[in-house]
This record gives sequence, structure tokens and C-alpha cells, in this order.
Amino acid sequence: MISINNLTFEIGSRALYDEANWHIKPGDKVGLIGANGAGKSTLLRLIVGQYMPTSGTISMAKDLKIGYLNQDLLSYHSDKSIVHVAMEAFERQNQLHAEIENLLKKLETDYSDEILNKLSDKQMEFEALDGYNIEFRAHEILAGLGFSEEEQKRPLATFSGGWRMRVMLARILLQAPDILLLDEPTNHMDLPSIKWLENYLQAFEGAIVIVSHDRYFLDRIIKKTVESRKGKLTLYAGNYSFYLEEKAMRNEIQAGQFKNQQAKIKQEERLIERFRAKASKAKMAQSRIKALERMERVDDVDDDNPEVNFSFKFSKPSGRHVVTLENISKSYPNLEILRNTSALIEKGDKIALIGANGKGKSTLLRIVADADTNFEGNAIKGHNVSQTFFAQHQLEALHLENSIIAEMQAFAPKHTETELRSILGCFLFTGDDAFKKIKVLSGGEKSRVALAKALTADANFLVLDEPTNHLDMASVNILIQALQQYEGTFIVVSHDRYFLDNVANKIWFIENKEIKEYPGTYQEYEEWNSKRVIKPEIKEEKKVVKEEPKKEKTAPTEDTKRLLLKKNKELAQLEEQIGTKEVEVKNLETLLASEEVYSDAVKLQETTRNYNSAKAEYDQLQHNWENLAEEIMQLEG
Repeated sequence: MISINNLTFEIGSRALYDEANWHIKPGDKVGLIGANGAGKSTLLRLIVGQYMPTSGTISMAKDLKIGYLNQDLLSYHSDKSIVHVAMEAFERQNQLHAEIENLLKKLETDYSDEILNKLSDKQMEFEALDGYNIEFRAHEILAGLGFSEEEQKRPLATFSGGWRMRVMLARILLQAPDILLLDEPTNHMDLPSIKWLENYLQAFEGAIVIVSHDRYFLDRIIKKTVESRKGKLTLYAGNYSFYLEEKAMRNEIQAGQFKNQQAKIKQEERLIERFRAKASKAKMAQSRIKALERMERVDDVDDDNPEVNFSFKFSKPSGRHVVTLENISKSYPNLEILRNTSALIEKGDKIALIGANGKGKSTLLRIVADADTNFEGNAIKGHNVSQTFFAQHQLEALHLENSIIAEMQAFAPKHTETELRSILGCFLFTGDDAFKKIKVLSGGEKSRVALAKALTADANFLVLDEPTNHLDMASVNILIQALQQYEGTFIVVSHDRYFLDNVANKIWFIENKEIKEYPGTYQEYEEWNSKRVIKPEIKEEKKVVKEEPKKEKTAPTEDTKRLLLKKNKELAQLEEQIGTKEVEVKNLETLLASEEVYSDAVKLQETTRNYNSAKAEYDQLQHNWENLAEEIMQLEG
């Protein structure tokens, strides 16, 4: 289908590909993977002819129909409705439709056989090309990609970039190409649309090449994986999970070969040094030197999965209740998002906020983060809560003239340069990368800088809106490790299911204008959600209700004020005691897991007794806190 032979492509003095080879066969479903900057998007552009190879060839059949989705399509502008833009895929059918309309108009005055025959021929071809169903097919695909019936009538120009990209994808899918080249197709898609696209691509009969950082998406679609690395293309005969296992095995073999070869080289070098000292052995020494020079060297294995080796600390732990949402209602003109709904974020919660676009995820996140105050109800921050809010618009807040290290130092002055360099190293900025100017960074690199800043803030509560956008798989893996080590509380919106499954212990979703909670991981939520029947929202009839006169609040007496002051001080003291006791319990849990303790019966018995005592005290403190908080709420009326 497509044959890539000895492909070399140079940018300046750098060879992005160096005699790379790859053959794409009919029906192949391939994931093209590699680090940012490895040339994945460039390779797709080479295949479609937007770039020309420095040397080598890319050959394919002349009549091969390629559907190519890339981020440049965002620049496409049209004032037509999106259903008409999608239907532009049917070039011949649209041409025939226009010709048929023209012939029908002529028939109003000309009944000649010539016109009738032409009309008959055009109608037969139009029917053979399934022309009468093209509008239905366009509506069907747009609906699958998340567009309502009303939205399909709106002009393309009225949609944001992410939604316009979906229209471009619909147009490409409607072309029914022989091969699909998809560059990050799930960017800006919500989870329902991603699942629909997965089902569509699984049934697609042509070949597919996908560039994506969404490993769950890749696992469900692809049958082969091609890694772009160090100028070469390496094929793995399985999906992304298979690639990880197979690569680990290949790396283990390569590491062994490297170790053995290095031992052999050292042995040869010692012999050469010994032979050089003797004139009679000099010829033999020269022979061994030439043999070493001819030896094909085995490379050492590079670590493509760096580990986060620092801890994210904050000066003060929060109280038990981090954010309390009471009777929240939020509406936009002609759109109600939330209606009289309540929820609670507790200390230690790792919440994934999921759902379709337009259901109010970002709105709810802004309410939680105090970025939106135009709503009904109360959003109450708890005791000692310090917050950091990460969203994509914060990439624009980076100071373009700063170097990366200067940007970090300005934001986190309490950290030493060594600490900040260590943090940047974990986010793949090594060596002199730290001195790069912000203005020369790619979107993914800017995201990593902004995330590094967010995670170095002295915050015990993180609010993260789509933090995995523009990140490659290695960077997503770093973020997962960082959040797994983070001891505070966070709420995150993301469409990356692998990421969510590895960081969340609670799931929030919006249903019938209410915040609903599932107490478990994303995978557990998916299993639970697949089995349940969702009740449709009942539209309430408007009723005339006679309102009861509201009781006016009476001002608290001086005695009540003094009592409230005393109780609030006691509550603050209890929260400090709870924090101290929580640290003690965690330390004892660590001790119980250490070999030094569990291998010594006496130490084990003593540590277990101390742990049980500390845990009982901790539980009692929590109970006292709840009772005292209840008293305070009653006094406040």
C-alpha cells in the first residue's frame, strides 16, 4: 500500500530520519509512537507529500485515497453549517446533485429527449453513489462526534477550535479513504466522543496510522506499533501494551549484549597494552586494534521512562473538609448547568471530574477554584486550604523572555536552584535545557513548565484542568508519578483514561444538573456505569407556588458570639492535633511494613500496640471534630 525505503529527512544539520524503512499493508492498524520531537507528525507530512525526503523514497498506488487529519485544519474557515461542511467530502455526489437540479429547472421549459436522457443518467449515477443517503450519513457521524441536531445547523465559524477539528474529522471519515492518517485525533474530545471514534475505527476496513498519546485509545484500535526513535522506525507486532512488554524484553537483551561487549572490549584493550610493550608482539597488537575499530558497537539502553525522585511538600496540611459546595445553581443564557446541587471534597480526595463536553465540567471546576463567583449557593473553603489552579490558559501567563530556570525561581523562591533543576529534570528538561527561553518552547514543553510550577507551589489543594493536553506519554507518566506521591488533595478534568485510572480514587460526574459521586477508580466506575440504567431528566411543569414568608435571621447575642469564638478556637486546635496524630499514624504504618520490625516479634508487638493506640486516638479526635463542627453550625443558625 505504502512503501518507505531508506528514508532520510534532514532539518538543518540534524537528520530527523536516517535511512528509515516501513511498509504499510492494506488493513494495517498502526500506532506511530515516540517522544515529542521524534518526527511522528513530520513522517505523516512526508507520506502525503507536504514535505520531500532528503533521500530515499515513499511509494504508493496512484489511486490511493488518503484521509489526513492534522492540527493545521483548524485554519479552515466557512460560514456554512457544519453538516454542509462535512458533506463537502462527497465531491462527485455534490457535483451530480447540482447538475440534476439544473436539469430539473431546464425541464420546466424544455421536454426534449436529450434533457430527459441526461437527467436519467445523472440520477442513476447519483443513486449508484448512494447520493440520497449522504446527508443522513453526515448527520450520523456528526452526532457520534458529539454534535446535537441544533448544533449541526450552526455555521462552522461559530465553533471553537476543538469542535471545528471534529467537523474536519467527520469530513475525512465521510470520504471513506483507503488509509487514515490521524495526528492526535482525540485532542479536545470528551470521553463519549472518544469511545464513539474507537468503535468507528475498530469497524473501519481500510488501513489506519494513528499518532496519539492516549494509550487506552491506541490499545483498543491498533494491531501494530511503530516506534520513531533516533532516526529509525522499529516495528512491534502488537498494540501499545504489547510494545511496552516487548521493548522491555528487547532492552534487557540489549543491556546484556552491551555489558558483555564492554567486558570483551576491556579485555582486548588490556591485551593490546601488554603486547605493545614487546616488539615481537607489536604486529599482533595492531591487528587487535583494527579488529576493535571494525567491531559493530552495541549501544547502552537509554532510560525512556524517567522517575520522579522528589517529593511535593506543603507547609500546612488542610482541615478535613477542603471544599464544601452547598445548593449550587449555575446557568448561562438559555442553558442551565447545575441546579441546587451539593458536594464535599475531603482531605486526601483524588477526584476525577468526567463527562461529555457541555455538561459543565469546566464551569464546576472554576466554581471549586474560586475562578467563577457568579452562581447561586455557597462554595466554602475549609481550614488552612491553600490552592493552585492549573488550566491551559496559564501557558499564556508564562514570561516569554525568561529562561525556564528563571521562570521557576521567580515562582518558587524558597527552592534552591539545585532543587528546581532536579524538578525540571523530572519534567524532561535536562542539562542546558533549563536555560532555554520560554518563547522558543513548543506547546508540550510550555505545558511541562506550567505543571512544574503548579507542583512546586506551597499548595495542599490542586485544581487541574486538562493537564495532559500536549504531553507525550513519557510526560504523562511523570505527571502520574508526581500526583501519586502528592499527599494533598486534588480534583482533575482529563480525557486521558489511563491517566485518570492511575491517579483518581473518586469519580465526580454531572447528571441531571446534579453532581454525582462514585467512590472508586475510573476503571471501576466504567464497569459500574456500563451496567446501570440512567433515568432521563424529568422536566418539571411550572407551578404557581405561594411562597412562605421568609423568617428573618436574628442577630447573635454577645454571649453567642463569645461562645462561637471559643468553639472555633477549639476547632482549630483539634485540627492541629488531628494533623499531628495523622503523621504519627502514618509513621507507625511505615514501621509496621519495615523488615526490621516485622522480622522481630518483640518489636512487632510493641509497634502494633503503639499503632492501635494512636489510631484509636486519631479516630476519637475526628469524632470530636465532627461533634464540635455540628455545634458551631447550630450556633451560627
